[in-house]
Amino acid sequence: MKAIKLKEGIYWVGAIDWHIRNFHGYSTPRGTTYNAYLIIDDKITLVDTVKYYLIDEMLDRISDVIDPSEIDYIVSNHVEPDHSGGLPEIMAIAPKATLITSPNGEKGLRAHYKEDWNFHVAKTGEVLNIGKKNLTFVHTPMVHWPDNMVTYLPEDKILFSNDAFGQHIASSERFADELPLGIVMEEAQKYYANIVLPYGAQVKKALGALADLALEVIAPSHGVVWRSDLSSIIGEYEKWCGNATDKKAVVVYDTMWNSTEIIAEKIVETFESKGYQTRLYNLKNTHISDVMTEIINARYICVGSPTLNNNLMPTVASFLTYLKGLAPKDRIGLAFGSYGWGGQSVGQVEQYLKDCGFETLENIRIQYIPDENQLEEIKVKLEGMVL
Repeated sequence: MKAIKLKEGIYWVGAIDWHIRNFHGYSTPRGTTYNAYLIIDDKITLVDTVKYYLIDEMLDRISDVIDPSEIDYIVSNHVEPDHSGGLPEIMAIAPKATLITSPNGEKGLRAHYKEDWNFHVAKTGEVLNIGKKNLTFVHTPMVHWPDNMVTYLPEDKILFSNDAFGQHIASSERFADELPLGIVMEEAQKYYANIVLPYGAQVKKALGALADLALEVIAPSHGVVWRSDLSSIIGEYEKWCGNATDKKAVVVYDTMWNSTEIIAEKIVETFESKGYQTRLYNLKNTHISDVMTEIINARYICVGSPTLNNNLMPTVASFLTYLKGLAPKDRIGLAFGSYGWGGQSVGQVEQYLKDCGFETLENIRIQYIPDENQLEEIKVKLEGMVL
């Protein structure tokens, strides 16, 4: 395993997880990477580690440059085990190393690993000289855990951005400009929508704290490294954390005998007639994390379910629970569905949407199979409500 040079004396020494397809409920069809970075100076510094089962790959890459036992500093920007999982082994190999982390990082690492390592708790704005280079630490709490921080290397204009600006992509290419930009941006959007979305206010604050930094490279903890198109990814983050939406409607549903599906298709047709971008997803065959990727910039979120045993379809309940946790702001919701006799599901969907904080349109609730007159009524009713 070879290290990959980012700049003179700075190397990517992470690991590629080709096989992972589920990242705590988030589908990862392209796999992912766990990025670690090695800085060679008077003091040798490792920024982050990798998931525990790929530690040997990281050690091979480090050994391609130096003996891992020579590491002086290990920076832990984030406690989550996909980034800190290699710490027990690397701390044993490099016993003289000082482990640098945030105040909450120390608490989290002690809780996870029960080790009394040689901790140094970095203050936000603190500068560490490692020879010809300096490292500046900036706390970014709740992007997306309380312990998060980023590390900036001003001499090389590199931001080790931790979970910000990342993507779940496994590839031998290490830089965003070596892959189609559309794929990288799609995965960056999916990453933000499914991991970072609830913390928009904190992201905005972090972007403000980093705004004056001169940047040539953004090196995240997952996926490929940004050495070009920095303004594109930063611009998207500014849009996403500002909760900006497009003229777009996402329609999500499950169906038993296709009646709710017929209603969903009429809703899509109506939004299209009003000039909206539309997306239609059947939850039987679309993963909820892919739906969230489209919801990130949608003004209208329309959710449909038939009634099953006086309740929602399980797929719809799962999606709504996931949506509520990710908490997109200032959206407009619409509940719809068909039913046979009880018909409780539509009201339950509507309550979920209200619990998300959405403004809600008058729901659409049809008994049995909607006929042409009822479908036309849906269209007229919806046209009158949609801006």
